Parts: sequence; C-alpha cells; structure tokens
Amino acid sequence: MPFPTAAFRRPLATLVEGITLRAPAQALPVPPASDRSVWDPRAGSADRIGIDDLVARAGGERATPWPQPRASDAARVHRDGDRTAWEDAAFERQRRLSRAAVAAAATLDETWIDEVVDGVVLLCEQSSWCWPAHDDTRSVHGSVLATVTDPFVDLGAGEVVAQLAWIDHLLGEQLDARAPRLRARIRHEARTRVFAPFQRRRDWHWIGLDGDVHNWNPWIHGNVIVAALRLLDRPDEAIERDRIVALAVEGLDRYVAVLPADGAIDEGYAYWWNGAARALEALDVLAHATDGAVDTTAVTALRETVAFPHRSHLGGDWFVNHADGQARPPADQPWHALHRAARRHGDTAAAALAASHRRPGTPAATEREGLGRLLRGLTDPAWVLASPAPPPLPRDVWLPSTQVFLARERAGSSDGLALVAKGGHNGEHHNHNDVGAVVVAVDGVPVLVDAGRPTYTAATFGPDRYDIWTMQSAWHNVPVVRGVTQPAGADAVARDAHAEATDDLAVFRVDLADAYPDAGLASWRRRAALDRTRGRIEIDDAWHFSDDAPTADDTRAHLLVAGEVTLERGGARVVPIEGARPVRLRWPSDIKVTAEVRELDDPLLTEVWGERLTHLALPLASRTHVQLTVELDTPTEDLR
Repeated sequence: MPFPTAAFRRPLATLVEGITLRAPAQALPVPPASDRSVWDPRAGSADRIGIDDLVARAGGERATPWPQPRASDAARVHRDGDRTAWEDAAFERQRRLSRAAVAAAATLDETWIDEVVDGVVLLCEQSSWCWPAHDDTRSVHGSVLATVTDPFVDLGAGEVVAQLAWIDHLLGEQLDARAPRLRARIRHEARTRVFAPFQRRRDWHWIGLDGDVHNWNPWIHGNVIVAALRLLDRPDEAIERDRIVALAVEGLDRYVAVLPADGAIDEGYAYWWNGAARALEALDVLAHATDGAVDTTAVTALRETVAFPHRSHLGGDWFVNHADGQARPPADQPWHALHRAARRHGDTAAAALAASHRRPGTPAATEREGLGRLLRGLTDPAWVLASPAPPPLPRDVWLPSTQVFLARERAGSSDGLALVAKGGHNGEHHNHNDVGAVVVAVDGVPVLVDAGRPTYTAATFGPDRYDIWTMQSAWHNVPVVRGVTQPAGADAVARDAHAEATDDLAVFRVDLADAYPDAGLASWRRRAALDRTRGRIEIDDAWHFSDDAPTADDTRAHLLVAGEVTLERGGARVVPIEGARPVRLRWPSDIKVTAEVRELDDPLLTEVWGERLTHLALPLASRTHVQLTVELDTPTEDLR
C-alpha cells in the first residue's frame, strides 16, 4: 500500500507503512444482515431496544412521502441566506433511509428492503450530495444550483457516500436479490461524485495543505475511507482503493499533526464530536480493516483528546462552550464512539463520562449522526451492556494550547460554583471575539454565559459574520474599552495567560491589551479566581492607558446573564435556569449598571437559554480597577 514515507513524516505515517487492507466484504467493522447471531431481533446480540424503536418509527412513516430537498430551497442560500430549508429535508431523507436499513437488517422483510431501495435510488437521483451552502458552483459556474458535471466534495457528499457504503455492506445480498444492479448504480454515483473528484482535485480547502486544518478534514476523510474500503471491490480497482485510502490517511495525518498535545479543540466541546471524534472513528475503522496493524494509541494528542469531553463538562447536559458551540448540545451524542475510544486508549475517566449517558432500557444509538454511527452503536456489546457511571468532573483543568481554564469547588461534583476562563486569540476556528471571557456556572448550570451561536445562514461564514451579535465581544463577558470592541483575527490575542490551582484557590490571569489594538491600552490585567474556602468567584480587572488618560464612560465591563435578574444597589440577584440555586453578583455600589434584555427567537438559542438573556453594562469612568464577585445567595443577605 503506497503510503507516503520519508517525504511526509507525521504522527500516522510510520504506523500505516506497508499495511494490507482486508477484502472489501470484510473491511467494515459491522456484521452484515446475513449474520443472524447479531441482527435477529429475538436472539441476536445487537441492541434489541434500539432496533425495536427504529422499526416502530420507520413503520409509522413508511406510507408517507419521502422528504424532498427542493431546488428552490437550495437556491435560497444565495437569495436570502437560508440554508436550513434544504438541509432539513435532505437530513431527514437520510435519517429515514437509516431507519429503514436497520428495519430491513432486523426483519429481512421484502417490504423493508423495498423501502431501502427507494431511499437509495432517491439519493442516487438527487442532483447533488453537497450541501448548497458549501458548493462552489456560484463562484466557479455562476449557478445557484449544483453543477452536476463538477461535483463538490464536502461534508454532505462524504455523509451520503458513506451511508451508501454502509447500506451496501449491511444489505448487499438482499439488494442483489430484490433489485439487481442497484449496487452497480451505487458504485457509479460514488465514483462520479466522490472518488473521481477526490483524486482529481487536491485543492480542497479541508485537506489542510495551507496548514489550516479544521473539523471537515477528519469528517470527510473518514467517510471517504469507509466508502473506498467497501465500494471499490472489483479486482481492477484494488490499486485505486489503496491509493484513495492512502490519500485519506495522508489527510488525516495533517489533522492529527496539528492536534495539540493536550488534545484540546479550539472550536470547543460541541465540535469535538465532528472533528477529533471523527478522526478517532476513522482510525478505528482502519484498525479493523488492517486486522489491528494500525494502532494509534501511542499518539499523545489522540490519547489526550479522548479526555477533552470530560475536561469540558460542567454537569448534566452542560458543557464549556466557546466559538460556535452550544453550552447544552443535544444530549443524544454518539456516546458509544467516546466509550469505544476510551476503551482503546485506556481512559477510564472518559469511559465514565460516556457511560454516564447510557440509560438502561433506552436505545444504545440514534440515527441523528449518520448510519455508520448508528450501526456501530447498535452492534457494540460493551456499549449496549454498559452500566451507568457517575461523570468524573475533574476539579481543575488547564489546557495550555487554547488557554482555557476550568475550576470547580470539588472534584466529582457539580454542586456550587465553577469558573471557566479563556485567553486564546480571535483567529480560532468558528471564532467568536472572546479573548479573556469568563463563564460562571452554579450547580453545573451556566449563569454568566457565552450565548453560543444562532442557526447557520450564508452570513455565518461570510464577510458579515461579525455583524451577528453572538459573535461580538460586546456580547461576551469581556470589557469594551474606549468604545472599542475586540476585532477578529489572530493578532487580537491574549498575553501572559496562565493558571494555577491549590486546594483553596484556583486562579487564571491574563493581559487583554493586545485584544484591543485600537484602544490605546498599555495593559488590561484580568484575574479570575475561585476561592474554594469561601465559595466565591472574583473577577478583578486592572488597567492603564498608554497616554495615561483617565477612564471615561465609554469603557465598560459587560456581563451576559442567563436567568431572572433583579438589580439591587451594588449588585444583582440572579435565579438561574434549570433550577440551579440563586447567586448574587456584586460590584462597587457607585456603579450605575444598565440592563438590556435580549429576547431570543432563534431555536438554537432558545433551546439552551429559554426566551431571553440579560446584558449588563457597568460604566468604569475614573477607575483603573474594578472587582466583580459571584457567590451563592443566602436568605439572610441584604444588599441595601
């Protein structure tokens, strides 16, 4: 197998030299439907509860029309910026097909096989597998619809080709009997839409040739590996199969090469699932396809990134969120993928976080994240039979690569206060302008918050990105200095960020001056500390200007608060969402705070925060220092 060697020395290169791939029919790590010891719903080892749930839901929709992504909705990306109308229909079409595929594997019923045939043909006849928001057809061809003679390989194309490969692997024998030559159609479309352009064009931005490697890289390369392993199965395609898998591994190597030694993801926890987790899953498939010859457990960054989810956990369904991540992502993540990676890398804490989400009597996996993830979860006995465990909730976490610090009152418990602070820079992936931002949680629930992101539109990744309020530093828990907010770009950067922790005190320090290059700052030193002995968080800011001018009213501290806020002299009482205990915020009593209630109407925000967030602005005129504190509320306290 012609993997690169001397010219391309990266973490994976030496691990894949000279390996031999299994035959296509045995290359994917899921038994086919013909293996009734796994798929028989009465006696098989696959998750019976999950299969029964999928069959029931699939049965309820079988007589209904298939979702239809429409051309007019695809064009909306270029007309009004809406991308969800097309994507929602396309995603639900694929999820329906995944449900039908499992129903067919479990029952071998011809009516379910026909349902799979219908879904496969719909995908084969869909003009493009690329999500319209990603296609370059407008810039290259002047078209608002896909150019079928010049397909673009993106996340969507990768997801479809992998789904078809998993179906071919799972139900190939049944498809040959029920719809002869359909599998040849699958292979034709895979070659035309993915294999040929993947090899022909090597300027895909997600390959990372410019050094900017992001989560698309492992997501797409992992899906290409799955598709090539299964669908390139003719003897005369063996060399091409090796070449495509080698190119995909070379691409994965670029991702692993820039993954920091601490395993942190600058896009945050929510993107770990479709970045580092995708890399771990792709390498797990490759380990199976090579009979274990590919063993990446010694790669430090991969081992450490397995720990990233539990190092980002606040409690319950709440996680540290930066960039475009949500503070409370959907709870039904593919936890089996984390569990499997934790077992492979011997990380018991990571396995415990995954197991804390295993609910006996509920399905072991869902179709929301793709057919491959669904099949892996349903057929992983260690996951299906896993017992619930308490999450690890480490007391202190410091990730130097992203300069993110998390401290809670005690290990193993979300009770009380937790502090999150970050340095970093404003050129991170899916960046928000948030250098120096703090988040405070009580009982695991954020109260001083990072709003996250609204629904993606065409503007989200265009020149107007920072017109979106959630991306701006004025809507994060950082100051506005002389009316100046933080700009985007890696030059807006934290200085001297560091953290330290003892049994009594956890402290994060940073200088924010370089994050405000046009504000004339000599320094803006922020100290955020959790005093464990007093159950108190302190946020101290001290600053001075290069011109020694006094501070004016256009310099303000900002706080974004989730919950019911009652302003009082010298502070505010906040009743957080989700039933967490009330807290009191305190600041100097002569500061006249203004509060702006931000009504929320975007579902990605309301499903996390409810109907509103409150934005507090604290004018800092004539000051060179201010302290804000957060403590649990007690009934006897009186701020009057």
